[in-house]
Amino acid sequence: MTTIHPGVCNSQEAVHRRLGDVSVKEARRAATSRPVWAGMFARVDSMTEQVQVTRQYERTDTLLTRAGVWGPGPEGVTPVDVLLTAVVSARPREILEIGCGTGQFARLVMETMPECDYLATDQSEAMVAATKRRGVATRLVDAMQLPFMAETFDGVVAAWVLYHVADLDRAIREARRVLRPGGQFAVATNGDRHLAELLREAGGEPLVTQFSSENAAAALRRRFRHVTQRDIETRATFPDHASAVAYLATFSEELAAGLPWFDGPREYAGFTSVLTAR
Repeated sequence: MTTIHPGVCNSQEAVHRRLGDVSVKEARRAATSRPVWAGMFARVDSMTEQVQVTRQYERTDTLLTRAGVWGPGPEGVTPVDVLLTAVVSARPREILEIGCGTGQFARLVMETMPECDYLATDQSEAMVAATKRRGVATRLVDAMQLPFMAETFDGVVAAWVLYHVADLDRAIREARRVLRPGGQFAVATNGDRHLAELLREAGGEPLVTQFSSENAAAALRRRFRHVTQRDIETRATFPDHASAVAYLATFSEELAAGLPWFDGPREYAGFTSVLTAR
């Protein structure tokens, strides 16, 4: 389950709040009065808990709302541009995408490389249906149990999805298994500071996930010998308060309600990475 550019990511920062020299009674009061959703943005398991993941991706409008706010950062490129270049430059004949979302990236690759055989997969029925409507061959598949023989594909893509899988190493191992010798695994994810300012303004905290700009390379190196990483800064632009609230609501209604009012447009920094592994 992916998007061209999802909005929330991870951060080690502010995972635990310091209570200082307060009494036990005061500490308990602080803990119980804190909105339960605020802690959600600091837990690793909130991104891999499958009930929450399923709920987030049971409708395609969630991803479309998230994707619509993102644009290039200081370099003038988006992570999608970088990922597309990485995939196309490898010249694969057969490509498997894990977590295809609404099929936007699949369509981009197919238009750029019409000769390639592209198979998109997702574990969300809604995403599979949306991708099929784009004319992309799509299957309902679990990333941790790929129903393909070993050495089937020249390229595997996983864009903004590996922080969701319940068993990260198993998913990476499966991607490695279905790749032919010399094939490339291309992935995209977010960094610790991704949208941190917006999340804090809303009273939340950036997430700490199992697959981020800070730890993705190490996870990939457990199964691949050669890993490259390019970090890309992006920008999320909200024309008004209502659009920012709508964006946050795709993760949590309570979080959206916590965003203080502001007048006019606002821009927030996003931090992403594209990695390749062979």
